[in-house]
Amino acid sequence: MVWEWTPETLDVLTGFLRVRGLCDGPVDTKRIGDGHSNLTYLVSDGTRRLVLRRPPPPPIPPGAHDMLREARLIGALDATDVPVPGVLATAEAHEVLDVPLYVMSLMEGPVVTTETPSPLDTRQARREVGESLIDTLADLHAVDWHAVGLADLGKPEGFNQRHLRRMGRLIADEDGCPPPHFEAIYSWLDAHVPPESGHTVVHNDFRIGNVVLAPERPGRVAAVLDWELATIGDPLFDVGYFLASVPERGTPMTPTAEFGTAMCEDGYPSRQELADRYAARTGRDLSGLDWYTALALWKLAVLYEYGRRRAVQGTGDEYYADPGLVRSFLEAAHRTAGLEPPQVPASGEVQGTR
Repeated sequence: MVWEWTPETLDVLTGFLRVRGLCDGPVDTKRIGDGHSNLTYLVSDGTRRLVLRRPPPPPIPPGAHDMLREARLIGALDATDVPVPGVLATAEAHEVLDVPLYVMSLMEGPVVTTETPSPLDTRQARREVGESLIDTLADLHAVDWHAVGLADLGKPEGFNQRHLRRMGRLIADEDGCPPPHFEAIYSWLDAHVPPESGHTVVHNDFRIGNVVLAPERPGRVAAVLDWELATIGDPLFDVGYFLASVPERGTPMTPTAEFGTAMCEDGYPSRQELADRYAARTGRDLSGLDWYTALALWKLAVLYEYGRRRAVQGTGDEYYADPGLVRSFLEAAHRTAGLEPPQVPASGEVQGTR
């Protein structure tokens, strides 16, 4: 479903920003990125430029796309070592639009996906970017989440088991069973759930395409974006998810790896080098990291399958309609877990369509 600004909603937005001293005249908006979740817009009055985030059009899964929660979390991290944009204003539903939103400062710099731009396109600068990425993740996991006011953000005890069960329910049948081609990896994950390695703020979607890089050398992360899934949980999930998003030559790419193919360029650290640097920075034991990586890939398969079903029903983003996206994540999860390839239906259809 496509959503567009209208002259009326732009007028309301202009008034909202003017009262808060964030614009001097009528504003226009331009969509930023081609994400398939929350919608992000560059807002400008011809002089000042800001960024606005709002949820996607309904229907929205319960508890998802909470703009005010996301803004609160970013604001809490502003005084830490984690680079984030500044939150400038928030709005409840029906204050500007029929949904909540927030406005933040524009962070100047590239968002890298398929190609690293100049002057960061050297071996040394790329290595600096990669090292800054994993160092930023380590800094996030070092945040004292009680001290910054996030003690009520999530329920960290039992995070791994609860995460597995909650995500599994998205695509389970009426008896609570996963689709047949999800069964083997779900059973493996369920049988090997580790105790939490610790409790920290976790981003839950940390990858190169969700950060703004400083435009000049040295290569470094200037701001981490897209905090909609963040919570308090096991930091190794973040590590497993991030490493799963790093493409490697000779390995089939998942959709998230395709969003970061720049990291195949000479200079970027390998997955192993990134893991080793994180372990050295944090002192955490990564010997069980494969479980977290398999969980991340399985979770993405679940989310893409949920999105596929909505697209087939005509209520979701057409991007997800391709069953090959789900198959890619499932196959990667099976490889990580050491399982035989999944027997995915050629059509991608499964019993039950929530």
